[in-house]
Amino acid sequence: MSRFKRGAHIDSRSGFSREKEPPVPYGLLKAARKSGQLNLSGRGLTEVPQSVWRLNIDTPQEAQENISFGGADRWWEQTDLTKLLLSSNKLEVLSEDVRLLAALVVLDVHDNQLTALPKSIGELQNLQKLTLSHNKLRELPEELWELKNLRSLQLQQNLLEHLPQGVGELTALDDIDLSDNQLTEVPDSLGNLSNLVKLNLSHNKLKGLPLGISGMKNLRLLDCTRNHLESVPPVLAQMTSLEQLYLRHNKLCFLPELSSCKMLKELHVGNNQIEMVEARQLKHLSALSVLELRDNKVKTLPDEITLLESLERLDIANNNISSLPCALGNMPKLKILALEGNPLRTIRRDLLIKGTQELLKYLRSRIQEQPDVKTEQDSHTAMTLPSQAKINVHAIKTLKTLDYSGKQEASVPDDVFDAVGSDPVSVVNFSKNELSAVPPRYFISCNIFDF
Repeated sequence: MSRFKRGAHIDSRSGFSREKEPPVPYGLLKAARKSGQLNLSGRGLTEVPQSVWRLNIDTPQEAQENISFGGADRWWEQTDLTKLLLSSNKLEVLSEDVRLLAALVVLDVHDNQLTALPKSIGELQNLQKLTLSHNKLRELPEELWELKNLRSLQLQQNLLEHLPQGVGELTALDDIDLSDNQLTEVPDSLGNLSNLVKLNLSHNKLKGLPLGISGMKNLRLLDCTRNHLESVPPVLAQMTSLEQLYLRHNKLCFLPELSSCKMLKELHVGNNQIEMVEARQLKHLSALSVLELRDNKVKTLPDEITLLESLERLDIANNNISSLPCALGNMPKLKILALEGNPLRTIRRDLLIKGTQELLKYLRSRIQEQPDVKTEQDSHTAMTLPSQAKINVHAIKTLKTLDYSGKQEASVPDDVFDAVGSDPVSVVNFSKNELSAVPPRYFISCNIFDF
């Protein structure tokens, strides 16, 4: 009989044999029985040894040996495995025997070469976090949607072209990452994930978002960076918990309507085709601290941008803006204003390179230099009516003309006649209205009426 053990390796340099180390040292398995955690990351594994899958089932080796046990070696008090880390190996498949680790709460298989998942993965009913990123998955088994306690599903950096409707059955999810795949659409059932807090759809081929997305009432972060979006559905405005919205590198021509997103803190819409920013798109975003509009085609900013009282960073670099609202200088929290790459004609270049605070100081000084639009003379020559019309009192006094034409009104407000007072007028113009009779107070000194 050979004096060397089976499986031993003879070192020709020394003449002695040495045992071939198992892919998973027994000491790790022994420690895993105590802690409930096993880390096999970065070991170059091409398959997972049976001893790992059967860790909760097979009798430990020390139980079969005639040795005494200390207090720390009570194998009969072992803990079922709850956390298994298999990342950064060379695994192409996972065995159906994964079902034998029924107590698993965390399974991390990222950075491998998986092309499919075993159907038995649906039996891991205690699983809360499943990390499958950086693999070669092209499809997902229906059994995956049976994991009703799953809270985190990481699928980024795979080859997925289709996401089944079944994903909507994972109602406990609060985080799903589908970035860096080949998705051209996502199912409407995604809106069933009412507990979802983070949804990452970046770096795909999406042309639109489903209307059902509005069902995500707890969503705080939505990332759709680098897709093919030409618009976003109006229902996005119903996502009242949304705090961060990333729409960079798409094909948007307009800012999204976010009228009910009063919690929104960051809006990133850089690298699109937006030409106009309107006041109605901004007035509800009182909590916004970051507005990123760089690399678009914006020509002007509305004065109402100053309604964003919480704004700390405004990035409008590389647009077509030639002038800035001076009121920007009075925004209380603005710390960063990125302007490079714009054809600004009203601000000297030396000011642009001095930094945000100097630029804001300059804009404040411009406000003080501008004449007040409501001068004392204006207060005597114009008045605002309930209909939002203005009467030129100066024309009444000097030209003896009362003009209230083109208002499309069915009656003339009393304020119009009050503006005349005791001053006689020669011409009264009420044309292009909807009057059915001469106003009762038309009995004033005049020579010409035009109805």
